[in-house]
Amino acid sequence: MSAASAFACRRCGQCCRGEGGIVADERDQQRLCAYLGAARETFLAAYTVERSGKVFLTVGADGNCVFFEAGCGVHPARPDICRAWPFFRGNLIDAVSFALSKDSCPGIEQGASHAAFARQGAAYLQARGLVKSSQAGAAEALKLSPAMLAAMLKADPDDA
Repeated sequence: MSAASAFACRRCGQCCRGEGGIVADERDQQRLCAYLGAARETFLAAYTVERSGKVFLTVGADGNCVFFEAGCGVHPARPDICRAWPFFRGNLIDAVSFALSKDSCPGIEQGASHAAFARQGAAYLQARGLVKSSQAGAAEALKLSPAMLAAMLKADPDDA
């Protein structure tokens, strides 16, 4: 299996459900405000909650992201954390976390090795400017050191 085939999004919305916490950093907030045509203060009051110094999108009573309705209602402007799923740091560096994500995300190929997934994920995050180093308010799941990123990109995707 090639590294390029370890994950292909099926747009099923499984990742839009639950209380995991969708962090919306400054860049995300600007993008969402522009897309929604909302002033920042209005956006923050209507769609977010602050916890531990970070801004999170709220979830509805159904447990879905506030913008999820038969698909993502803000897909072109979705936060970086949403753009990055399932290529979160935990899934990239921990084979057990990766295996658990395979159970809930139908886009992760069941036969994909952790090395292939990590290599694809590192390349995907890097190409799209989604890697966060130490930005305040950024999602922890997107914080990868340059050394971690380089190691993943060098990994042999055929390693199981």
